[in-house]
Order: sequence, then structure tokens, then C-alpha cells
Amino acid sequence: MRTLVIDIGGTGIKLLPVDRKANPLAERHRELTPQPAWPEPVLALIEKMVAKQEPFDRVSVGFPGVVTKGVVRTAPVLGNEQWRDFDLASAIHDMTDKPVRAINDADLQGYGVIEGTDVEMVLTLGTGLGTALYLDGHIVPNLELGHHPLTKKRTYQELVADAELDRVGKKKWRKRVDLVIETIDRIFNPDMIHIGGGNAKKLKGPFPDHVRLFDNVEGMSGGVRLWEAESQG
Repeated sequence: MRTLVIDIGGTGIKLLPVDRKANPLAERHRELTPQPAWPEPVLALIEKMVAKQEPFDRVSVGFPGVVTKGVVRTAPVLGNEQWRDFDLASAIHDMTDKPVRAINDADLQGYGVIEGTDVEMVLTLGTGLGTALYLDGHIVPNLELGHHPLTKKRTYQELVADAELDRVGKKKWRKRVDLVIETIDRIFNPDMIHIGGGNAKKLKGPFPDHVRLFDNVEGMSGGVRLWEAESQG
């Protein structure tokens, strides 16, 4: 059973084929996200990327927004309304003629890194801020904590998004990430916080014992657990 994992991001689109144990079968394929990131150009690029892959049996898709039953409800990082109520899972199915499951991108990456016990949080630092919450391996879908206010005037995402890293520099940005972690600890009391995304490598430890970093390939392996989790209800 081969799973093709597709991660749609505000900056890049990544594809990774994995086996039944979530081991990568090839190098991760990455292309820049088209601008403007409307469904038509994004799907056209994905189709070209898929055509270069070896045969696969099913597809898992992570998308930066709220996704319910494979249908996109919000796409704030992509910055347009063209995605609202877009049936992403059906579109990828029509493209590949394979079974498809599509969920929020942080939710999918979390499946690749959680331990499956107690309360676990996942943060993805990239174009925006992705968040996911799990209890004993069961997900609370579409948390989207990044769009909640953290200070009087700004949300979590507005403080630690990629644009802010470029604007304020690494030192100040890292302090903001520390504030995010401290706030999440006070609200959710997680046993583990897993931090990934393209900007995670720009953090500087040491970190608390319950905080760990993960890379993109590790997160994309969640495309296998997505099928296992949904099959178990």
C-alpha cells in the first residue's frame, strides 16, 4: 500500500510517497505555490507533480485552512475566497483516480509525530501558524488557534508568521514563539508540544522537556495514520 502525501502550503507545495509504515519511498518533491494561489493553478501544478511520481494506491492531502469531509471552508494563508466550499478531495480524486482524504495541514502533520497518549499539541511555523490538538491520539479537527487573539491587537499568527520573522528578525521572533508556547501551556496544559514547519529550524534551544522539533518529512508521514485513524472512527 503506497500513499502519496500532498502538503499544500502558502509558500510551497510538497509531495512525498510513503509505504504502509510511513517510510519515504523517494525524495520529497517541492515546488513554489503559484501566485495567485487559486484552485485552478494550484491543481494544475499538483497534476504536473503527480505525473512524475511512481504508482501509488491512495492520496492524503493537507491544506492550510479549515477542511470538513474533504471540502475547504477557509483558506486564510492563500489569501483568497476562491477556495471556499471547494471540494478538494473530489478534485484530487478526479485527477488521480485514487481514494483521497483531505484535512487541515497541521492536523495531517500531527498524525505523523504524535505519540498517541495524553494531551498533545502540534504547531507548524511557516507562512502562517498551524495548530492541532490531540487527546490519546484522537484529533480535535480544525483547531485554527493561530487566528485567535494573543495580545490586545494581534493574533498568534500575526505575531509569528513568516512575514513577521522577516520584519523583526530571529531574536525577537523567537521570543514571540516562546510567548506562544507559554500561553498554550497555560490554556491546554499539554503533555507534549511538537513544533514543525519550515521555520522551526530557525528556533534556538534549549527547549522545555515537553517541547520537541520535527522536520517536514516526519510530519508528512502522517498521511498514513490519517487513513488508520479515520478507519477507526
